Amino acid sequence: MMDTPDTTAMMESRYIRQSDPKTDTLVFPLHPAWWSRPYEYEWARQFARSSDVVLDAACGISHPFKFWLTEHCREVHACDWDERILSEEAIRSDIAADFGEQAALHLPEHYLTRLHRAQANLAQLPYRPEQFDRIFCISVLEHLDTGTMLRAFREFARVLKPSGQLIATFDVPEMRPDLLETIMAVTGLTIEDKLTVEEPADAISSEMYGAPIRCFRAVICKTGKG
Repeated sequence: MMDTPDTTAMMESRYIRQSDPKTDTLVFPLHPAWWSRPYEYEWARQFARSSDVVLDAACGISHPFKFWLTEHCREVHACDWDERILSEEAIRSDIAADFGEQAALHLPEHYLTRLHRAQANLAQLPYRPEQFDRIFCISVLEHLDTGTMLRAFREFARVLKPSGQLIATFDVPEMRPDLLETIMAVTGLTIEDKLTVEEPADAISSEMYGAPIRCFRAVICKTGKG
């Protein structure tokens, strides 16, 4: 990547702010309950390249990022622990539930035919070493217990190319940004660029599920990459 001002800004690992760019539509108009996804998707999609082989890890069933990737990357894989990821009928049914019957009915077939789908646990990925240029992991890590999360990071390190990147977001305080460097040190990964763990006053947040939660983004690479 070129070190333009925009590139430099998007490389910083930090809390997502209210002033950050966002999109309300990615394949579909985004679900109103997805308070952080407009920001997460807008940031993450800046890392997609037409020559990339990519993975959307724990991609969800109806979630549209994996479909968007099929039009912007050379080869797209998507995995989820939910067995419905293997069924076109189940995917369309979940899209109908989240985005409406018309969205499911008119989902272009190529979004599914271009997508290599697998049922998988992040702690035991069914991919060969150094397969991916980039892995996207959006709002997933906070749902993993500590042991599973560490194994998942080690698996990400295994399947990333030496020059590859892990583009991740997660909720705070369920996962703590100040622990990232410690986690990286034991999983063969490192923060790619600047890491800022202080919470800004304008961090996006939600009390939809009770206690306030915020959203953090991180650009991660292999330790000692070339």
